[in-house]
Order: sequence, then structure tokens, then C-alpha cells
Amino acid sequence: MKNIFKILTILIFVPCIVWGGNNDKCYQCHKKNNIKSGKFIHKPVASNKCLKCHKAHVSRFENLLTDSPDKICLNCHKEIMKKAKKDKVIHLPFEKGACVRCHTSHSSNFNGLLKKSPKKLCMECHKEIKQKYRFTHSPFKKGDCLKCHTAHSSKDRRFLKKNGSAICLNCHKKTNSKSHKKDFTKKECLSCHNPHGSSKKYLLREVAHKPFQEGKCNVCHGKKDLSSNLCLKCHEKERKTFNKLHNHILGGVEKNSCLLCHNPHMGDSKNLLIDSPDRLCQKCHPETYIQKKNSFYVHPKWKYCTECHNSHGSNQIAMLKGDGNAVCIKCHKTQGKFTHPVGEKIRDPRNGEEVTCVTCHDTMGTNFKNNLRLSGEGALCLECHKNY
Repeated sequence: MKNIFKILTILIFVPCIVWGGNNDKCYQCHKKNNIKSGKFIHKPVASNKCLKCHKAHVSRFENLLTDSPDKICLNCHKEIMKKAKKDKVIHLPFEKGACVRCHTSHSSNFNGLLKKSPKKLCMECHKEIKQKYRFTHSPFKKGDCLKCHTAHSSKDRRFLKKNGSAICLNCHKKTNSKSHKKDFTKKECLSCHNPHGSSKKYLLREVAHKPFQEGKCNVCHGKKDLSSNLCLKCHEKERKTFNKLHNHILGGVEKNSCLLCHNPHMGDSKNLLIDSPDRLCQKCHPETYIQKKNSFYVHPKWKYCTECHNSHGSNQIAMLKGDGNAVCIKCHKTQGKFTHPVGEKIRDPRNGEEVTCVTCHDTMGTNFKNNLRLSGEGALCLECHKNY
């Protein structure tokens, strides 16, 4: 009986291993034309080594994979992980192990086994990037995002392949040095130029600082006092916005702390921010981004920081534009009227503070519906209502 079992094992399992690993046996059910239909074919697929990634009989993973997709991919593509360990910034899909979010596993018409063209694929997530310009940077117009950006990890938060002017000088080797007073190789080209497109020639950013536009460099340069007072001499109205209990007066950070957020030459908005508010805030508040990344529920306007926060200063905690109720009811009109009581007369028994929307909700992100700080099934309520 034992001998018969051994013979059956050999007859059934050995052919499956051989066929699945080295020939076309799998294609009796799985049509080869569908699996190998693309211009670029994954190396294991091209050599018919199906069992490199799949099991022949049963698996704990979908599609009978031998392991989770990310682990299977990194078994071969070790150089990607090696680079990521050296870099500061990791692309979120890659960090989450979602390789198949962007790549197909068998074949593709796009290099790198991408599911779609780089531009279409990138724009599925990066919808904030404007699509049409009067003047468009050639790589962006062609949809060649990977000309300048890396897809997995980078030392730069914008996922640029090189920093500073180096990324631009790869192509623009004969940039006119006469238009730049100093050595432009030591400058950040992107501080004045938009790498995607612009309504202005030379891809210049949309708004220019008035002294810079008029060529009056001596208004700012060559002065003894290079602190934020240099900016506030002209922008006197802004001085009052900092005189609050909570503010962005960042003494000791650098000579002029205004330059941490504002570009003294050009920008894409009237306040000359050096980046979009969410990315700009990320530089100093990385913990909020970590919280968002690890949360199931995030406020839909999470990235619009200045919708709720004053950028210079406020008498409210977290530099909010009002107390924990006033800010929320701008959008949530009925809150405090038909929900849990809030306001000065309602006090949190844990700390004696006024109960507001943010007593129970955390807009930065939580793992509970409605951005509750704890489960609404009871855990949150029992924090205050101990007798229930």
C-alpha cells in the first residue's frame, strides 16, 4: 500500500513541479496569449518558470502566490530595497508593499511592467498637479515623469533623481549664464521655474516678488539686518499676525525665518509659498504625516492646512482660526445643536477643559469612523461617563 502511495505521489506531484516550472503545462488552462500579450514580458514568465512566484496546488495568498507580492518581488529586485534603505523618502505604495498597484506581474506594453503609461499612472494619485499650461516642459508634456522622478525612494521629498540644479543641468547644459548674476549651478532652479509648466516663458513661476520683478535687488540684498525684520519693514501688517499666544516666530532657525516658507523671488501663489501648504507644513510637522499614513480615516480636507489653521499665529491651541467648535461648524453647520453638548458650560471631567469637537475627534487621522479618537461603541464615551 505504501509503495502504491509513493508511486502516485511521483506520478502526480513531480510532473506538476516540472511542468509548472519549466514548460507550457500551465498554459493548458491559462492562455499563453493573454499572459504574454505585452511588449515587455517578466523574465520568469518568458522562461515559463511559473513556480518562481506561484504554487501549483494551494496557497495562503491570492492567485496561489508563494508569498505576499512585495516579498516575492524583492526576492529578485534586491537593489530597490538596498537603495530605499539609504534614502530618506519612500513612495507610499512601495512602503506598503503594493507593487501590483503600479506594476503587472506577467507582461505589459510599458517599460518596467507598468500597468499604464507613467503619466496616467502617476496622475491617478497626484491629481493636484495641473495638466495644461500655456508653456509645458517637454518631459511632462510627453508624460515622461520618470525622466526626473524616481518611483520607489529618493533623498528628496519630491522624488527627484538629483537635487538642486543638477537635475535640470542633465538636459539644459547650455543655460544662459548671463541671465543669472551668480553661478546657477549652486542654485535651486525650481525656486523660480515650474518643472511642469507655466503661463510664462521659460517656465517661470506665476507670481514675482515686486522688488525682484522691478530689478530692485538692493531693497533686500546688502542690508545689515538679514532677520525677518527685513521682510517686515515692507510687510508691516503681517507683524501683528505673529503677536499671538501660539505663533510661527522661529528664532534661531536661520537668519530670516520668513524664508522657511516664502520665496523672496518667485512663487505660484500671491503669498510666494515655496511649496503647497501640506508639503510645506510636512517639513516641520512630520508626526502628523506619520499619523495620517497609519490611519484608516482622515479628514477629507486634511491637506488644506490653512483652511483651519492660521499660518502665522493664533490665540487658539494648534494655531486654529477659532476654538475647537468655531472651526468645525464652518462646514458642519449642525454640530453642537443636535449632537453631544459642547461649549463653555460643558467641561471635560478629565482635565476641566471646555468640551469642543476636537475633544472627541482628531482630524489628523484615526482608526475609527468619523475620526473619533476611540471607538464610538463605548470606549470613547466611557472616558468621561465612568458610571455607565
